[in-house]
Amino acid sequence: MKDTVNNILLSGVGGQGILTASNLICEVLLHEGFDVKKNEIHGMSQRGGSVTSHIRYGEKVFSPVIPHGEADYLVGFELLEGYRYIDTLREKGQFIYNNYSIVPGSMLLGRESIYPDNLEEKISASGYKYYSLPAEEMARELGNTRVVNTILVGFLARFLNINKDVWLEAIERIVKKKYANLNLKAFETGYSYDPE
Repeated sequence: MKDTVNNILLSGVGGQGILTASNLICEVLLHEGFDVKKNEIHGMSQRGGSVTSHIRYGEKVFSPVIPHGEADYLVGFELLEGYRYIDTLREKGQFIYNNYSIVPGSMLLGRESIYPDNLEEKISASGYKYYSLPAEEMARELGNTRVVNTILVGFLARFLNINKDVWLEAIERIVKKKYANLNLKAFETGYSYDPE
């Protein structure tokens, strides 16, 4: 896997912990000896604006931006923001998404069109392999919706062929001590989730 460049795109809205998730993934990949490049794009507002993070890793990576149509994994932290980027996936790419909707303020104020419906049907018809997670609900059951990001990373980790302990150790290193146990539980929740 080191001799090719692998691409992960995270997308969602501000306040969902995308940058923390991105840092966690990069920490693990660097620990495993990969060359890692990351690029983040923030929306207009800190909370509620569109946020994406491109992560590229391999033996040698020259650009932090994933070329269009070459993402191996797309992780949507919010349903519409995930769907917006579905065409960035390569043919055999996989889409992991939180089946939760956050209606942007611009739509509530009438500056943008109405939140589209039937998104999950469109995802199903896209031809891509996809996994729908009730991550918001899972986080609520753990007592804190701020760990949706760690749940999604936990599920993604199953596909990356890196020992689970490496992920758990990385969480303990980069998450504030008072939130470490909650995030460890959230990671395990995502890692063990069966979407079937």
